Amino acid sequence: MVTPVIRTVDLRSDTVTKPTESMRSAMANAEVDDDVLGSDPTAVLLEREVAEIAGKEAAMFVPSGTMGNLISVLVHCDERGSEVILGDDSHIHIYENGGVSSLGGVHPRTVKNEEDGTMEISSIEAAMRSPKGDLHYPVTKLICLENTQANCGGKCLPIEYIDKVGELAKKHGLKLHIDGARIFNASVALGVPVKRIVQAADSVSICLSKGIGAPVGSVIVGSKSFITKARWLRKTLGGGMRQIGVLCAAALVALRDNVAKLDDDHKKAKILAEGLNRIERLRVNVAAVETNIIYVDLPKDPKFGAEDACKSLEVLGVLVIPQTTFRIRIVLHHQISDSDLEYALSCFEKLFSSVPEEKV
Repeated sequence: MVTPVIRTVDLRSDTVTKPTESMRSAMANAEVDDDVLGSDPTAVLLEREVAEIAGKEAAMFVPSGTMGNLISVLVHCDERGSEVILGDDSHIHIYENGGVSSLGGVHPRTVKNEEDGTMEISSIEAAMRSPKGDLHYPVTKLICLENTQANCGGKCLPIEYIDKVGELAKKHGLKLHIDGARIFNASVALGVPVKRIVQAADSVSICLSKGIGAPVGSVIVGSKSFITKARWLRKTLGGGMRQIGVLCAAALVALRDNVAKLDDDHKKAKILAEGLNRIERLRVNVAAVETNIIYVDLPKDPKFGAEDACKSLEVLGVLVIPQTTFRIRIVLHHQISDSDLEYALSCFEKLFSSVPEEKV
């Protein structure tokens, strides 16, 4: 007989949150108009607020972070065959369908991401190719960073590091784009305003549907000329969505209400990481948990890997994602309660105390 699931605790991502009642109310009552014509007042308000938060001249709402990053890369790499330098474990390179290549004709030049999410400054510089160089090579036009760096466990890039990369970009006549999908997590964890973190960047993509829990959307920010070009590309890619105020209204609620909740997410992540690390057969680098992402390492036994563990946890009502063959990813968000945390931990304990040691 299958034991019925008592509850569901969804830790797959911070993208799984449901709109709050205040978001639904804001959406229902949003003042709207045609954004393609530039006249949706709620979109204009959201873009103005995000631009101010990021310390940039202008902003534009897009339906997804993937589109935001793609548009940003294509604006900066405005000649087909030009090159972008980015981390080998970055979201743009791994998880965005190769869009910069397939749609933009942009060549990705990868540099190794270190454990802290950075790329060595010297390695970035060594990867650059100049228009005055060998004609066999593409020309480098852009450097991309990711903050927080998801595949490195939600690590925050130090401000000093970003400033150095910005200086390097200027030295060589390049642009700097930051994939700031979880930039608010970085801001809260570092105790530094977003505008200071991205000061050296020419453009930033800021996701509203991850850390702060809006149902849909990202905003890209940059100079007025950058955003003017970006609007053309958004239309080309099918991102002209007319009355987007219904989405932007929910995003405004998320922006105003949920940034303050991120510190609690980070604290819960630390508590859960410590609890999981106390389970004999699991390993978590607790010191590496800086924001809302946890990686749990399992014993390397092919009889019971991450896929098996995730399926077993799902039966108990805990949803997590396999990251690699023997690693599980957990992401905290504002709709995970203290009791959810306790229940998830008890399910891990139940699972890994019931699996025979020789099987694990």
